[in-house]
Amino acid sequence: MERKTYNLFDIIYSGTAKYLERAEKDVAKAIEEKGRDAEAKLPDTAYGLATIYAITGEKLLTVGDLERGIEMAKEHINRTNMLADALEAGVAAAMLCEIIQACKYLDGNPHPEWVDGALTDAVVRSFGVALVTQDIPGVAVIIGEHKDPEQLAKTIKSYQNKGLQTYLVGKCIDQARDQKIKMGVDLRVIPCGYEIEDVINVVSVAVRASIMFGNTPAGEWEKHRIYTRDRVFAFVNVFGDWDDKIIAAGACAIDMGFPAITETYINEVPTLLLNQPDLTKTDATSLEARGIKIKVTEIDCPVSVSSAFEGERVRKDNMKAEFGGNRTKAWELVHTVELGDIEDHKITVVGPDIDDPQFDGVDVVRIPFGLEIKVAGKAMQSDFESVLERRLHYFLNYIEGSMHVGQRNICWVRLTKEAFDAGFRLRHFGEVVYAKMLDEFGKVVDKVEVTIYTKEEDVVRLEEELVRPIYNVRDDRLNSLTDESVDVFYTCTLCQSFAPSHVCVVTPERLGLCGAVSWLDSKATKELDPTGPAQPIEKNGVIDERLGAWEEVNDVVAKCSQGAVEKVTLYSILEDPMTSCGCFECICGIMPEANGVVIVNREFGGMTPTGMTFGELASMTGGGVQTPGFMGHGRHFISSKKFMAAEGGIERIVWMPKELKDDVAERLNKSVQELYGIENFTDMVCDETIAVDSEAVLEFLTEKGHPALEMDPIM
Repeated sequence: MERKTYNLFDIIYSGTAKYLERAEKDVAKAIEEKGRDAEAKLPDTAYGLATIYAITGEKLLTVGDLERGIEMAKEHINRTNMLADALEAGVAAAMLCEIIQACKYLDGNPHPEWVDGALTDAVVRSFGVALVTQDIPGVAVIIGEHKDPEQLAKTIKSYQNKGLQTYLVGKCIDQARDQKIKMGVDLRVIPCGYEIEDVINVVSVAVRASIMFGNTPAGEWEKHRIYTRDRVFAFVNVFGDWDDKIIAAGACAIDMGFPAITETYINEVPTLLLNQPDLTKTDATSLEARGIKIKVTEIDCPVSVSSAFEGERVRKDNMKAEFGGNRTKAWELVHTVELGDIEDHKITVVGPDIDDPQFDGVDVVRIPFGLEIKVAGKAMQSDFESVLERRLHYFLNYIEGSMHVGQRNICWVRLTKEAFDAGFRLRHFGEVVYAKMLDEFGKVVDKVEVTIYTKEEDVVRLEEELVRPIYNVRDDRLNSLTDESVDVFYTCTLCQSFAPSHVCVVTPERLGLCGAVSWLDSKATKELDPTGPAQPIEKNGVIDERLGAWEEVNDVVAKCSQGAVEKVTLYSILEDPMTSCGCFECICGIMPEANGVVIVNREFGGMTPTGMTFGELASMTGGGVQTPGFMGHGRHFISSKKFMAAEGGIERIVWMPKELKDDVAERLNKSVQELYGIENFTDMVCDETIAVDSEAVLEFLTEKGHPALEMDPIM
């Protein structure tokens, strides 16, 4: 059958012209109704219209600025018969879509409650660690209406099961909802909007990844294109009939290195624009086109197991079973035994399962839960036990329909009714743990045995006889680890997949900026992957112990950053502070008038006493650069005795969001008490419920007698 030949250039330019016509109308209407000085930016972002900012270097913040945006978009439209110029028209289409989107947000969120729309900077940053570690191995963008809703659901589930992030644009949103696909940022299935113009919400995420994690300069579009092509593994699926606006938007995606796969035929561009009419092969074709290779681990489990389900929440009205969480006694333990004392892949449930006849007619099954995992291996070390044990949080959250919170003997697990109806039982926890332990830690773990206890007498007895003694030994070991007590630190270069010049230096008292990589984690990672991101740094050539500066640290950082960073200090925020990537949990910044520092966490969306939000602070701190006076770090580092020790330490902290302050209060108060003899230090620390304005913050600090006010000037 002869296929129709289309003039691809005509289609792209026609689609761009339609975007231009709408943008001009929308902006003219906005000027008439809102005035030129009205704010016009997308929600909770420090970058104005991020795509236009990346392309041009200009931040558009008002309705009047949007007129300038239209003129800049026109500069990218140059009708020729060259593919490069056609793709450039696609870039113009993206700019115009962003202007249209800004007009839509002038009166608030224009989308239904089930549509996420434009994502905030905080949400984009929350993807950072998963992108870096390739827990999110790729990004799928689905556009249009699928002819077979059931197959659409299978395609989405296929991406979800492989850990991909999937964005939906168009009628496919309602089709997915009708097929009972669970959607939302936490589940990595994100509805962006029903109009093709809403695809800019996905483009903005990719562009902000380039800005945040890659420190790519605004206005240097060619560098952004290279970054998104090489580091954001995205592709586009177009279902149903395409039109010229879809293809124009697709031209921008192709320009950014994202191949497009269409159901309905259009002239193919090798490796970039492909036709796949067999809808059962869409996912395979897409992964192949983008070069995404998925490592699949076969697990005996009746529900899906994938990192995409890590953010799933199990609500009370959909809960079938619950363990721990102050409802029942619960604990989890990984401990090492000799190879001869373990039976590999033995999974035992001691006590009643959740389908035991005694629970017939019970709405929610609540029973004790003791999860004991024995591991053995020639290369296994006791120091690795806590590393493996912390991974249980992820493994149990990877299970579709399972929610895991906490750790050790404060763990809390819930199961959905759907998981139970699908056949999930307690032994499947063991199957998942067994498979994932060997998959992730196979270089040190040779055998795994899992026992689950559900009788209260067993759970209580074993906690006292086995579990707590092991916890206590570990705690004593961890408490003895200080920067002075070890001979090596470790690098962590995981984030270089997104921030090429960033290098974390991980010490016993300073975790990685993401808050997820400890010194013991790094030690274990070195054993598991000898040439991987965690490499030892000998503590040779001390330069300044107060600053935390060593010649060997500088040499290794310079080498790992390809010369971008020549020297760092580990205990100073002012002199050569460590670089920040973009997936840090918190930012610390100097508040000179208070002679101290404020700390803000990623989840806090409000203003800080510095006059900047988290996003605005992050825009000047992240991307692998050194920013004296500002520093990205993890939550746990706040209570460390090494926290900006060169500038006086943790008693310099004057302001934190209340949620963060409450979270770190116990540890921080203990450290301040031990160091300075000050009791209940966090009562002296201001938060947003007390004051944000600098004068009001100072008034509060003075009233409380905050020690920072009496210290030597910080600057």
